[in-house]
Amino acid sequence: MSRTPGPRAVSRAGAVLAALALLVLLAAAPPASASEGKPTAALSQQEAAKGTELTATGTGWRARTLVMLLVCGQNMIGGTNSCANADGVAVSVGDDGRFTARLPVVAPPRPCPCVVDVASVNGDQSTVAVPLKITDHPVADLPTESGTARLALLTGVRLRGGDGVLTWFGAPPSRRFTATVGNLGSAPVKDPVFRLGTAHGVFAPQWEEARWKGTIPPGGKAEVALDVELPAGAHGDYTVSLKYGETVLATQPWGVDRPYGVLLFWGLLLVVIPTALFRLGMAVVDRVRPRPGAPGRHRGAPPAPEGAAAVTARLPEVPAAGAPGPPAPPLPWFTPEPREPQPPQTSAPSENRPTTKGHS
Repeated sequence: MSRTPGPRAVSRAGAVLAALALLVLLAAAPPASASEGKPTAALSQQEAAKGTELTATGTGWRARTLVMLLVCGQNMIGGTNSCANADGVAVSVGDDGRFTARLPVVAPPRPCPCVVDVASVNGDQSTVAVPLKITDHPVADLPTESGTARLALLTGVRLRGGDGVLTWFGAPPSRRFTATVGNLGSAPVKDPVFRLGTAHGVFAPQWEEARWKGTIPPGGKAEVALDVELPAGAHGDYTVSLKYGETVLATQPWGVDRPYGVLLFWGLLLVVIPTALFRLGMAVVDRVRPRPGAPGRHRGAPPAPEGAAAVTARLPEVPAAGAPGPPAPPLPWFTPEPREPQPPQTSAPSENRPTTKGHS
């Protein structure tokens, strides 16, 4: 007869369940993603004269894209109209995100302060402005900020990021909404406040304000990156919208997978908990049931008091297990019927005894 596992087996099952939950939490921790490197650019000299050449280098640019370098005046206020467009230099970015170019120093159509505008023609539309002082070029104060600002979508709408193991177990899905916007107005835009809306299926979007830190000059452009997050356990087809003022700039669909890890977790609980309860119940039954060789007493019962010894001595002995006991009384329907009593016989009859006859 196999013995039912006791509480130790139940504790072992609980420890296995706890270890499984710990492994899930450790595996669910999203790996520390490498910080997305922003494009940078540098010049071999910060001050140069017209007619000379500078070496421009860049790192962190998208591989195999084309980068345009322009010398611009007035900090490029008003867009490329203040740049020497005819003397610009185009260079390709290598597979490692680096580039090196020889840039001639020419007089821009506007006075200094001057900058070298480095912008990717294709790809993510990144822009970097590097200050440059041209020694023999006039310098003038920057124009006063006037006019109106007007942002418009240019390109580069997408959702960055991915789901981790925690999202598979019902954690809130999150992405980074990125879009390249341009300032078509005559005034710069500082720290614009956008509104992000998330809509599920055909329902109306729920809007939340999101501030972007930075300044977009007139005629300039910038890549806006805002974080968007859905409620815990969200799944299905969503749409993310970007609004500035009363104008919706961009929309992007977002398909969220169903958190199947939650169903798996509950399935494990429905299997482990009934099994543990069954083993615990069987262990209790195995603990309290009587054992052969100790009749009338359970294992672990307290010893009988001294006064009960005499009473126990007068009790009839109980036969041991396997020993034959006293015969059972016959059943009433099998009891033989009683016979009438016969007179006692004084002597045994003789075979040679003469037969008694009457007188003839």
